[in-house]
Amino acid sequence: MSETGIDTTELDPDTRAQDDLFRHVNGRWIARTEIPADKARYGSFYELAEEAEKAVQQIITEAQGADEGTEMRKFGDLYTSFMDEERIEELGTAPIDAQLALVDAVASVEDLVRTVGRLERQGVGGFFHLFVDNDPGNPERYLVFVEQGGITLPDESYYRDEKFASIRESYVSHIQRMFELAGAGADASAGTAPGTAADRAQRDDAHGRRAQREDAHGRRAQRVFDLETAIASKHWDNVKTRDAQATYNLLSWADLLALFTGAAADDSPAGALTIWRDALDVPAGVLDEVVVREPSFLEGLSSLITEDRLAEWKDWLSWKIIHGAAAFLPDAFVAENFEFYGHTLTGTPSIRARWKRGVSLVEGSMGEAVGRIYVDRHFGSTAKAAMDVLVANLIEAYRQSITDLSWMTPSTRERALEKLEKFTPKIGFPAKWRDYSALELDASSLFDNVRATSEFEFQRELGKVGKPLDRDEWFMTPQTINAYYNPGFNEIVFPAAILQYPFFDEARDAASNYGAIGAVIGHEIGHGFDDQGSRFDGDGRLTDWWTSEDREAFEKLTASLIAQYDALAPAQVPEHHVNGSLTIGENIGDLGGLGIAWKAYLISLDGSEPPVIDGLTGAQRFFLSWAQAWQQKSRDEEVIRLLAIDPHSPNEFRCNQIVRNIGEFYEAFSVGEGDALWLAPDDRVTIW
Repeated sequence: MSETGIDTTELDPDTRAQDDLFRHVNGRWIARTEIPADKARYGSFYELAEEAEKAVQQIITEAQGADEGTEMRKFGDLYTSFMDEERIEELGTAPIDAQLALVDAVASVEDLVRTVGRLERQGVGGFFHLFVDNDPGNPERYLVFVEQGGITLPDESYYRDEKFASIRESYVSHIQRMFELAGAGADASAGTAPGTAADRAQRDDAHGRRAQREDAHGRRAQRVFDLETAIASKHWDNVKTRDAQATYNLLSWADLLALFTGAAADDSPAGALTIWRDALDVPAGVLDEVVVREPSFLEGLSSLITEDRLAEWKDWLSWKIIHGAAAFLPDAFVAENFEFYGHTLTGTPSIRARWKRGVSLVEGSMGEAVGRIYVDRHFGSTAKAAMDVLVANLIEAYRQSITDLSWMTPSTRERALEKLEKFTPKIGFPAKWRDYSALELDASSLFDNVRATSEFEFQRELGKVGKPLDRDEWFMTPQTINAYYNPGFNEIVFPAAILQYPFFDEARDAASNYGAIGAVIGHEIGHGFDDQGSRFDGDGRLTDWWTSEDREAFEKLTASLIAQYDALAPAQVPEHHVNGSLTIGENIGDLGGLGIAWKAYLISLDGSEPPVIDGLTGAQRFFLSWAQAWQQKSRDEEVIRLLAIDPHSPNEFRCNQIVRNIGEFYEAFSVGEGDALWLAPDDRVTIW
C-alpha cells in the first residue's frame, strides 16, 4: 500500500464516489467478505478488535503461570476458572441454588425487596440500575444515579412494537427453556430403554411429571414476560432518555421515598424502598442524595410491587438469577442463552469460542490490569506524540470555526470558546492505573470469582461517593477499539488500540489520517457541542449557557439534520428507517467531526497546498479515508436491532449522508445535480 494509506485497487469501478462513496470504497470488500460466524457485524473496528483480543489472550495465558498473589496471577486465575469446563459441568446449577432458594422463601413484599437488595449486591439485576457519576449540577462531587431497569429485552419498544412480535414469542419460549434447564432434577432423563411393564409405567409416570413441569415452566415464563411488559410500559423511550435536563432530577432520600409510594411494605410511605436500601447494605450517607433519571418510572414501578403480584415477582427474580448466571453455567445454559440473545436477536450463527468469552470476562473484570501490560507491549511513545499534534490542530480548527460562526451571538460564542479552552484530551492510556489489591480470586471457582468481581466493583463505585472527583479515571481500557466524550469531565478519551490503521498510521499521508482518526477525534470533541453536550459548560456543569436566540438557531439546524436521517432506510431492510431524533447527537458529531477535520488538515499544512499523491488530491484522499474507516457489513437482524436502540446511524449513512452536507466533497469529486449524493445547497446543514 502506498503512503496514502488508500489501496486504489480496492476501489469499486462500478460504483461512482458521486453516487455512493461508502460502496465506491468498500463495495469490493463487502462483496467478497463473509461475516465471521460468531459475529453479527464485521469491519474495520472488528478487525482491530480481533488483533487486540489475540494480544490480550497472550497476556492472559502468560498470567496463568505468574507468581501467586500478583495482579497478573489474579486475572490468570479468573481465566483459568472460566476455562475449566469439566468443573463447571460437574457443578451444574449448584452455584445458583442458594440464590434461587432465597427467592423460593419469599412470602411477602418485604421479603421480595429485601432479597432483591441482597442479590443486587452480588450482581443480579434488580428493579432499576444504580451507577455512580459526577453530579451534573455540582461536577466536583460524586452521586449515585438511579436509572430505569427491570427488563431483559434490548429496550421498551421490544415489548410493544408490532415488528418485534415474533421476537416476543421467541423470548417467552426462551425463558421457559431456561426455567426447564434450571429446574431439571435427577429424573429429567428418566426412561430411555425398554423394560418391564412396571418399568414402562414408571417411565410414563416420569414423562407425565415432566409434561406437568413443562406446563408449569411455561406459565412461569409467561408471567415473567407479562410483568416485564408492565415494567416496560413505565419506561421512558430512548429518545427521551437522551435529554440531559429531563434526566437530571436531584432528590433527597425523603424525596425518593415520596416518589415510591405504591410499594408500601409497612405503615410508612414506600417502606419497601427502605428495606431494599438496608438489604443492599450501602455505606452510610451514600443514598442521602441521588439523581433519578426517570422519576415517572419509579412511580410506575412502585405501583407494580404489590402483594397480589408476588408470584410474578418471584418468577421474575428467579429469571434474573438464571439469566445473569447463564454464561457461567453448564453448556446447555450457554447454548440456550446464545440461541436467543445471539442468534434470534442479532442473526449470529455461532457462539464465540470459549477462549474469546474468557478474554471478555477478564476484560470486563480486570481490564486495566491487562491494559497496563498491553500498553507496554503495543503502544509506542511516538504514536502518542503524533496524536497530540493532531488533537491540537483539531482544537485550533474548532476555535477558528466557532469564532467565525454566523449563527451564534457573541455572548454564547465567548462561552463556547471558554469551554473549548478547558477541554481535556486523553490519549493512549490512563495516568494512573486501577488498584485491584482488594480483589481475591481463586482458579478453582468460577462462580465465586464472578461474585467477587461484582462485589469488588460494587464497593469501588459506591466508595467514590463523598470523595474528591478523580479526573484521571478512564471509563474504557487501553485495548478497547473505541473512543468517547465525557460531558461531566469535558474530555475526550482515545484508547491506544484504536490508534492503528485504518484510523491512524504515523507513516502515511496526513490527509488520510485526518480523514479517519482526525474525523473521529473531531466527532468526539463535537459531542461537547451537540444537542446534549452543549448543555454542559467547560467545567462539566449542566447549565443553560446559551442565549435563547442561539438555542433556537441551533435547533433549527438540528431539525433539518433530523429530517434528513428520518428519510433514510438501509437497502437490506428497507422497511426499517433511521430514527433521526435518536441519532441526532451522533450525527452532529459526525458532521462537525468531518468538517472540522478538514480544517485541521489544512492547518497541518501550514499554508502549503495539499499534495497530489498517486493521482489523488488531498481532498480525495481525505474523503476516501473517511469512507474506509466506516467499512462494515452487518446481518439483517443486527441492523434491525441497532436501528431500534443504537444512537449511531448505520455506517453507510455515517459515511454518505455526512459528505452530502460537506462542500469540499462536491469539489473533490465534481459532484453535480443528478448524482445520487447531490444535495441542494439550501438543504445542506453546517453547524460547526
